[in-house]
Amino acid sequence: MTDGAANDDSTTQSTATGIGGTGASAGRRLEGTTAVITGASSGIGEATARALAARGASVVAIARRADRLDALVKEIAADGGSALALAADVTDADRLREAIETAAGAFGHDRIDILVNNAGIMLLGPAATASLEDWRHMVDLNLTALLTATHAALPHLLRAAESGPRQVADLVNVSSIAGRVARLGSNVYNATKFGVGAFSESLRQEFASRHLRVSLIEPGAVDTELRDHLRPEIRQAQTQRFAGVKVLEAQDIADAIEYMVTRPRHVAINELMVRPTAQEG
Repeated sequence: MTDGAANDDSTTQSTATGIGGTGASAGRRLEGTTAVITGASSGIGEATARALAARGASVVAIARRADRLDALVKEIAADGGSALALAADVTDADRLREAIETAAGAFGHDRIDILVNNAGIMLLGPAATASLEDWRHMVDLNLTALLTATHAALPHLLRAAESGPRQVADLVNVSSIAGRVARLGSNVYNATKFGVGAFSESLRQEFASRHLRVSLIEPGAVDTELRDHLRPEIRQAQTQRFAGVKVLEAQDIADAIEYMVTRPRHVAINELMVRPTAQEG
């Protein structure tokens, strides 16, 4: 159980499936769009890939673990959807840019209609005993990789807003409650998530008139693989902190992202905080 989002994210290779409708629940559809999701091999990213594919989007799933991505793509195909797996370490800027360019042209659209920056990691603990390598890793993955993906995708997102089927594009940055509230032992994690929030708001203002919607989602405690990266004593402290609290599932956040990107063109959900009902802080 961890405050935050994002999951996994070395060599770009792909696996594609056929394109088709899915009979998703009634609502605004995403046929003819390309949705790119980082950290898609587990947790929130994986759940979001399924949700957007069910809405009719052609999904490009980016992460390090090719086997997990391939399994996801096969599952989406079996449900009648369309997906492409791109194995890439998002902290490798050149590989990530290559993956974004591949994604833009993957389904013949030459654009990206939706980018969900979800990849990230949470390494908590006292600053006095922290590893500088851990600090750098969080900055590289939670912030720098998000900046790289956004920079590479911006021309494609703006093209979608100008000429795509919806006449609007969506950039969704997955942050955390940690981007709003600083806590003891969360220092650098807080710093990266506060940075994501500031970056998102500045982009929102810059691109509002061009119909590129910039959205920030800030999950509270979610049951994902993030906690697996914590030191045992920190993991135990997190477990104790949320004892008796029914934490969120990855699907809960995927549902919120799906809601954000399926609003009418004139509606932008700029910021959304989602906590378990019983989470106090």
